[in-house]
Amino acid sequence: MKILAIESSCDETSAAVIADSKALSNLISSQYFHSKFGGVVPELASRAHLEAISEIVEDALKLANLTINDIDALAVTSAPGLVGSLIVGSNFAKGLSLKYNLPLVPVNHIEGHLYSGCLQDSSVKFPFISLVVSGGHTIIFDVKSYNEYLILGLTKDDAAGEAFDKTAKMLGLPYPGGPQIDKLAKNANPSAYTFPRSMINSGDYNFSFSGLKTSVRYFIAKYFSDGIPEVMLANIAASVQEAIVDVLVKKSIDAVVNLGYKTLIVSGGVSANSRLRSKMRSACGEHKFKFVAPELSLCMDNAAMIGFIAEKKLLSDNQNFHDLTFTVNPTSIRLRKNQ
Repeated sequence: MKILAIESSCDETSAAVIADSKALSNLISSQYFHSKFGGVVPELASRAHLEAISEIVEDALKLANLTINDIDALAVTSAPGLVGSLIVGSNFAKGLSLKYNLPLVPVNHIEGHLYSGCLQDSSVKFPFISLVVSGGHTIIFDVKSYNEYLILGLTKDDAAGEAFDKTAKMLGLPYPGGPQIDKLAKNANPSAYTFPRSMINSGDYNFSFSGLKTSVRYFIAKYFSDGIPEVMLANIAASVQEAIVDVLVKKSIDAVVNLGYKTLIVSGGVSANSRLRSKMRSACGEHKFKFVAPELSLCMDNAAMIGFIAEKKLLSDNQNFHDLTFTVNPTSIRLRKNQ
């Protein structure tokens, strides 16, 4: 089975071809122009998707040495994300489905990240714990199969990636801030300053990063109201990063231990963070857990992960994937008051 997948949930336009659970191609076109605005501008993002999507789909097919006539099915991200961006990808995929009479699988973007570790490492066995951590989500999953998983914990407010980006902005670093903090912190002292590790000992798997963001703001206002000296900037970045990473590692490891599992997968944009990977790998090593973090191209918003889980749905679900009445849903997963 050969699947052509499209991902356009935010500011990356991506197309990939998946065959037998392997990526024959996985192309990503990033919209770097958003950096001058300090964040993604939704209307500009959707326009950029319109301009890029046709060419990147053609290129993904060419790289896989295939044509559209060789494709057995289509997949597209339908939720969550920026509504305009989702519509561009969804409508393009629906057009291909109608023209070539191909089934189309709508895929939740979070499910793509959730199983991207399985695409990376085919030896992964169920059940396992998965931490999906990005600019919009911080979620711990109990994953039992390709069609059964439970949410163990969510963020109550800011996602980890959001905390990175907002902190970076306060430090005067360019957008996107997460990679900037990671780079700056590599040769700095993560213990130079102490910032709160909210809910680290809460006894559950939920997160909160808004208090950290507030703490950094007050810290800067108190000690560096006239600007942060460059010699201290790296240590502040490293200390903030350490606070975020410590919470992510502690909660994730607790979940694996408490459920008696042996595998931990970390995915999503923030999983590219070098300090998170290092500390998570070390913690898993101490407990003799299997640790999987996708390669960097699979950490980004990418179509390969969408096509991968679409393949599993096509093989296991009895749905009518020729039904194109599905709509996109921009709503992110957030903690409800009763959770």
